[in-house]
Amino acid sequence: MGFFLETLIGGLMTGMLYSLVALGFVLIFKASGVFNFAQGAMVLFAALAMARFSEWIPQWTGLQGKLAVNLLAIVVAMALMVAVAWAVQRLVLSKLVNQEGITLLMATLGITYFLDGFGQTLFGSDIYKIDVGLPKDPLFLFESVFPGGVLVNQEDLAAALIAAGLVAALTLFFQYTGTGRALRAVADDHQAAQSIGIPLSRIWVIVWSVAGFVALVAGIIWGSKLGVQFSLSLVALKALPVVILGGLTSVPGAILGGLVIGVGEKLSEIYIGPLLGGGIEIWFAYALALVFLFVRPQGLFGEKIIDRV
Repeated sequence: MGFFLETLIGGLMTGMLYSLVALGFVLIFKASGVFNFAQGAMVLFAALAMARFSEWIPQWTGLQGKLAVNLLAIVVAMALMVAVAWAVQRLVLSKLVNQEGITLLMATLGITYFLDGFGQTLFGSDIYKIDVGLPKDPLFLFESVFPGGVLVNQEDLAAALIAAGLVAALTLFFQYTGTGRALRAVADDHQAAQSIGIPLSRIWVIVWSVAGFVALVAGIIWGSKLGVQFSLSLVALKALPVVILGGLTSVPGAILGGLVIGVGEKLSEIYIGPLLGGGIEIWFAYALALVFLFVRPQGLFGEKIIDRV
């Protein structure tokens, strides 16, 4: 039972990190109605910015305290992500207002490859380290209940709590603020939103900036765990099944989808993997997403599309 709980808790914490990346997809889709393939590249770009600025700032300013350096690096990296958001809106999205969804989708693919190449040119292509002080030592819980206790990775626990707090804040933002309601209006109908005075260009800059902030947090967490390298963008691909499972328009769906996939892949790898030769953790999320596409393509919390004829 103790080992099962250990696996379950590990899956929940990993799932919360998947939810954090998936949240970026949901944010862009809610504002533009298009699936943003550039979110993975944004996570990598933000992580590279954080890692490199934390190296460069002491050289530029003489600042030595790790906390001060990290805080300043986060501020500068966030400013860069806002600049990217402004450039995306100004140079790409503003030219594609009211275009077909496939046009916007191809635009995000172009943004993906640009950010990958520009990030490598600007920050280099080596493996970099992010150290924001997340605890690395393991933590043993329920030692009085189970022999040896339940092993929990403190870094994963801290990361999951940060992700949960950010997800909760963004959920409240969408539900209870005027800007959040404006974002939902823009997603429903660009022309109707413009007709009632909602500034489409400003809304898109805001949502891409928020998505950039989410990408920065996700990049810092994953970069702290795995190191900052170009394979980090592949981690974001795990968020694709998450949004398929939870629904492209649902923030709560992104949370639940991430938790289900995080727990499912851990448990299946431990209990079913030995029977099938292992490797289930690699493809479990995509197989589950495929099943949902057959059974409920709009996801658990997605809006059902009804065409009137």
